[in-house]
Amino acid sequence: MKKILFATTALIATTGMAAAEIKLGGSARFGLAYNEGNAEETRVEQRFRVNIDGITESDAGVKFEVRFRLESNEDENSAIAGRGPGAARFSVSTGGFRLDLGNTSDVIDSGDVVDYFGYGVGLTSFIEQSNNGDLDLVGFGAGDQDQTTVKARYTAGDFTVSGSYSDERVGDVQQYQLGASYNFGNYTVGAAFGNTDSGATDEDFWAASFNGEIGAVAFSVLATDSDGQDDVTFGASLNYALSSATDLRFAISDGGADANETSFGVGFRHSLGGGVSLRGGVGQDADENTVADLGVALSF
Repeated sequence: MKKILFATTALIATTGMAAAEIKLGGSARFGLAYNEGNAEETRVEQRFRVNIDGITESDAGVKFEVRFRLESNEDENSAIAGRGPGAARFSVSTGGFRLDLGNTSDVIDSGDVVDYFGYGVGLTSFIEQSNNGDLDLVGFGAGDQDQTTVKARYTAGDFTVSGSYSDERVGDVQQYQLGASYNFGNYTVGAAFGNTDSGATDEDFWAASFNGEIGAVAFSVLATDSDGQDDVTFGASLNYALSSATDLRFAISDGGADANETSFGVGFRHSLGGGVSLRGGVGQDADENTVADLGVALSF
């Protein structure tokens, strides 16, 4: 009888672990970064992120998830700073529908329909195709958030639609975003529109992208604009698979504020196996400063 009871208890425990789990994952990087425009031109770059996910599924097949993030970064004057756990992201998904709320990214930042960042250059992606833009985006982070964000996404075949709403009660700021994308073969086109209303200002903005792959080359093209920008921002980036282990990258961004210079950079990523890669790059930012970095990136 005791043996039967023990076996039954073990089966229930095993079934429970299969249905609900806690997962740990993350990334890290360390190296050197240079920016001739900073008082401290060369600094030690360091970051460690840990994502803590709680995942379970109902009897009807609805998936529920919760995520915290812990993070450590370098700070000014060689100091080191840590953040988190802060606010949580809650998610519910079934079929092609997913709902995120709390500490979650908006439509454009999440990449649901628009490839906003593209293929960043360097260890820290110091040059991205969106660099010269000035969109007020909300992204998932490690610390507390000033707003609660709700985002819904639905995918049916090659079509995806997404919408988000953020509410910051302290500053009385509300923002919504709506977007859609279509995938055809190796290519995807997407666009999103948004509005930020702070009472004193009412600003519209939009972003559109086209990305895909041609052989060993993966590319992305981006255009953005807002009422707060002087000009439309145009950007592009590409990743060329030189070999199975080595990628070459290029990114450029132009427009935005009248004072902006063209941002551009070239870099590389070389896999060392086991989730370890050597990364680096050099370029120029919108202030016409030379920027560069080199280091090691880890994924867990």
